Amino acid sequence: MPLPALSLLLPPAPPPQPPHCHAGGHATPPAAGTWGVWCLVLLALAGDAAWQPCRIAANNQTGLCKGQDLVRVPRGLPSSLHSLDLSYNKLQEITAGDFASMTQLRHLDLGYNNISHIEPNAFLSNLLLEHLRLFNNSLNHIPALALQPLVNLRWLDMSNNLYHSAALDGVFGRLQQLRELSLGGPLLRDISQGDFAILKDTVLQKFAIKSASSLRRYEAGAFSWLNTTELWCDLALDESAEALPVMLRDLRGKPLNYLRFRNLFEFTYYTGDADPFAGLAELQITKLVFYRGKFNENLLRLALLNVQRSHVRDLALVAIDFARSPWQNSSSMGAPAPRLDRLLLQDISNPDILRFDWTFTWFSGVAALSIINVNFNYVPCDAWGEMRNVEALDISGNRLEDSYIYNQRCHYEGVMPKLESFVLATNQLLSLAVVAALTRTWPRLTHLDASHNGLGSLQETCQWSPTLRWLALHHNRVTAGTFGCLPTTLEYLDLSYSQLDRLDMDYFTRSPWLQELRLSGNKIKFIPSEWRCPRLEVLAIDGNSFGVINHGSFVNMPQLISLAAGNNPYHCTCDLYFFLEETRRRGRPTLTDWPHNWTCYHPEPLLDTAVAAYAPRPLECNVPALVAVAVASTAVAVAACAILCWKLDAGWYLRATYQLVRAKYGRRQTGATRRCSYHAFISYSCADAGWVRRELLHRLESTTPPYRLCIHERDFTPGRWIIDNIVENIERSAKVIFVLSRSFVDSEWCNYELYFAHQRAVGLGSEDVILVVKEPIDAQGLPRRFARLRKMLGTKTYLEWPHEPGRRPFFWLQLRSLLGNPGGLSPAASEEETAVDATT
Repeated sequence: MPLPALSLLLPPAPPPQPPHCHAGGHATPPAAGTWGVWCLVLLALAGDAAWQPCRIAANNQTGLCKGQDLVRVPRGLPSSLHSLDLSYNKLQEITAGDFASMTQLRHLDLGYNNISHIEPNAFLSNLLLEHLRLFNNSLNHIPALALQPLVNLRWLDMSNNLYHSAALDGVFGRLQQLRELSLGGPLLRDISQGDFAILKDTVLQKFAIKSASSLRRYEAGAFSWLNTTELWCDLALDESAEALPVMLRDLRGKPLNYLRFRNLFEFTYYTGDADPFAGLAELQITKLVFYRGKFNENLLRLALLNVQRSHVRDLALVAIDFARSPWQNSSSMGAPAPRLDRLLLQDISNPDILRFDWTFTWFSGVAALSIINVNFNYVPCDAWGEMRNVEALDISGNRLEDSYIYNQRCHYEGVMPKLESFVLATNQLLSLAVVAALTRTWPRLTHLDASHNGLGSLQETCQWSPTLRWLALHHNRVTAGTFGCLPTTLEYLDLSYSQLDRLDMDYFTRSPWLQELRLSGNKIKFIPSEWRCPRLEVLAIDGNSFGVINHGSFVNMPQLISLAAGNNPYHCTCDLYFFLEETRRRGRPTLTDWPHNWTCYHPEPLLDTAVAAYAPRPLECNVPALVAVAVASTAVAVAACAILCWKLDAGWYLRATYQLVRAKYGRRQTGATRRCSYHAFISYSCADAGWVRRELLHRLESTTPPYRLCIHERDFTPGRWIIDNIVENIERSAKVIFVLSRSFVDSEWCNYELYFAHQRAVGLGSEDVILVVKEPIDAQGLPRRFARLRKMLGTKTYLEWPHEPGRRPFFWLQLRSLLGNPGGLSPAASEEETAVDATT
């Protein structure tokens, strides 16, 4: 309750100080005692606010208060609730105000409480209530007055309560919408003739009645008022077996088609001479169920005789306690077996029930036979022959082994001419070859379920029935070698949860009719790109170990419309992204488990991220855009390099290197060897040719002995390529003299000669190069392609031509010192170095 509402309950004259709540037992003044009471109330309400026993759905229409040890209905529940579950608590009473605010309530579960009293107005506001469960409480009478307002009630369960009488009063006559009604309890020992008379005009779908462990009295006509299609009788007739024929007689002419008995004989086996099922043949029922209770051979024989004469086509014996009879009623021996559409024998510990009359003849008229968890482990040869009319056989949940189900001495050919479906699940089978041999000659077999066994681990060769179309082998031990033992005529194959780690592609090539394949929960590590299955429509590969799928994974499955592939350790990459985008674009295959079970495992930053949330960067997976960006980037880079090369004269260097390599390579091909024929090679521009001839040649070639100098005007071989001349004569010269001037800088051929001389200096020593500065030049102002010359001028000693005549003798002395002795030349002459250090 909100605090403002609580404040209305406080005394009108508040004290000057707030009250204090004391936990001790000290005596307090009267005013303090009053405040103590209010403190306790506030603490209790605060405790209720802190502890919320019910879970309310977001839409405030469903409340779950199950199993909270509640002793009363919680206050403050939303008035908009449509469904409320208060089962498994400790409620003892339902009062008028408990559900007064819940006018929209339609479903109320009060089962498994201790309710002994319901006030007459408890459901006065719940006019829309359709489903009410009061099962397993302590009601000592049927709460008719409380149910009176529930005119829309369709489902009511009041069974397993403590009332002694099941008599219904006039209130139930007004519940015209009622379709299912359950009554009775462990104290109900008598059923009187008029107990259900008020229901004569109520059309029920189900009526259930429970009595004490042994019904004491049933009055004739009690069931004659019922107008229901299903009747569930939890009535133990150990002491009143004669009541059963009377009940059956009361049901004649009723629209009943389903009859179920629970614990018909709860403690003792029936040993009477009378037929307790007399009158069954006069009913319209088509399905008869015996659940629990004790059955011996004679009682089962009597039941089958009456079933054989009745309209029953579906018979179920579930969890009954079967035993042999010490004596047999010979009057029924040799009776024909009933013709049944379905016979179910389930959860019966004694397998003798299969041949209770020492034969299997009672199976001969059955179309669908289910023997589930009956604990048998052996099928005699004659049993197969008696099942000649069986079309569907289910023997799951037993203890059958290979040698016990297939006996090579038995004749199996033609023994099951009508069998179409065979279920062998949850047994102890190990050999697929045995299963194939057992079913090979059954001409109409199409469905086979051998799941939950140990099949697949053996290397075998199998021969199957050519009619087999559907095979379930999930929860076995399948390997890649198992595919060699599988039939190739299948349309449906289930190998889920079978420890399979690898696929055999050849099997799918040999299985052209396969339409549905289930491989969930295995250990498959990759999906082969060559997986070819042209007619496959449904594929389940969820829960495996592969991380990569792409468009090519299923390109050879053109008919694929449904794919389950979640719960795998996915690599969230462009391949997966493209596959999902292509799937969304085409609208097929439909991803049946998308997106909940699709999670990224790689790369590490995306670990445990939902694949649906994986969004690659714009250019990461857009190939056309990526190519465009790459081309544009490359073009920009090429343009930048071109501009840079132009600025740095890279073209010139490339041409020079090419010409140098070409010249040297040509000389090696002709077998030329390096010889020093000149003391020096002179590199100069045409503008300086006069100075070279007048000063340089005259001074050096007129000495005794003379220096041999090489100049291009005089010594180059006519007709040869100029680059070859330059390279060859530089290599044949001991020194290289560069006459530097502004004209030299402007000459491209001089730059070539400088470049080639520098290349030779890398291997033969920098003293081979002599720089003669004829006229002053600015080293920093030289073009970029003269970077080597700039470096030489900054780091190497050079000679400067003096304009004053008086200084020129010293210039020639320095130059001759650098050139060395002008004596005879030899191939090694170019390797001599001088120790003369010239000054600027």
